[in-house]
Amino acid sequence: MMTVLSHKLNIVHRLCPFGFMQTLNRLHTVALMLCAIFMVTMFTSCIDEDEQPNTPTGNFEALWRIIDQHYCFFDYKQQQYGLDWQEVYVKYKERVSDRMTDRQLFEVMTDMLSELRDGHVNLGASYDYGRYWAWKEDYPSDYSDSLERIYLRTDYKIASGMKYRVLDDNIGYVRYESFADAIGEGNLDEVFSYFLLCRGLIIDIRSNGGGELTNAERLASRFIDEKTLVGYMQHKTGTGHNDFSELKAQYLEPSSRLRWRKPVCVLVNRGVFSAANEFASMMHALPNVTLVGYRTGGGSGMPMSNSLPNGWMVRYSACPMYDSQKRQTEFGIEPDISLHLDDADTRRGVDTIIETARNVIKGK
Repeated sequence: MMTVLSHKLNIVHRLCPFGFMQTLNRLHTVALMLCAIFMVTMFTSCIDEDEQPNTPTGNFEALWRIIDQHYCFFDYKQQQYGLDWQEVYVKYKERVSDRMTDRQLFEVMTDMLSELRDGHVNLGASYDYGRYWAWKEDYPSDYSDSLERIYLRTDYKIASGMKYRVLDDNIGYVRYESFADAIGEGNLDEVFSYFLLCRGLIIDIRSNGGGELTNAERLASRFIDEKTLVGYMQHKTGTGHNDFSELKAQYLEPSSRLRWRKPVCVLVNRGVFSAANEFASMMHALPNVTLVGYRTGGGSGMPMSNSLPNGWMVRYSACPMYDSQKRQTEFGIEPDISLHLDDADTRRGVDTIIETARNVIKGK
């Protein structure tokens, strides 16, 4: 049975990889509530006799077991790069001693969790936040603040978390840096009304690390006219690596407000993660949308959290989500047009990815 440490499971929102948990999103409320019921039932049925002591060894054992019983991507990552969680245990157990300091233990545990290659897996202590950020740090950024200033200029509009303007060729441009920045229906009405006469729309979510999925869904709902299949979800039904429910279809309902029917380009890079990755996945399922840029950073597991005997928090992906074709997006989404920023263009003050999107909208 799983080591129960605080007996407190936090059902979380799809958010940025660095923040803590927020509210459940509107679209997936039913699925997530079902997931919560199964997970909480499973956790609270565990027996205290397996509880580990508050020692370096006890905390290590507790952490390994929590992940072993509740992490959701073991099989997928075994297929992708040969992950073997039992081998990981043997490898890192040798580095643990009850004579080590807290900071030494934290380093070992963070290294062990990094074997999962998951930006939603974190270890939190009062003095540090263990993380795996190679999903974006090992790649070109494909985004430039200085180029953004050139395209937005100084007279751009702001609607809550969105910056926007009409480019010189009558194409609307929206820069949305984080889905943690709320947008309301009134904000969206104003933005889409402003772009009413534009020939197309560019939504730039490059380096958007996530936030509240509710905001992503609210924006995506402006691009459909009927209930649309946008993905699938599962939840754990037991502690085995293959204990999952059947795939449950996830649908997006169209907004009852002003909607957009002209061409759309969504700009992506490796910094697109979690809720932003899900937004890219939803938009990718729509017929008039083109994804332009580089493969997203991924992060498609709904995260949950537990506490260790010493009070440290561990967060992990617990419920996998898939795109509309039942494909994994944990390691990212391949855009329709894949390219990097060109160095020569950048030196000339030209954003290669924005210019490619403009040509797509103009039919070039």
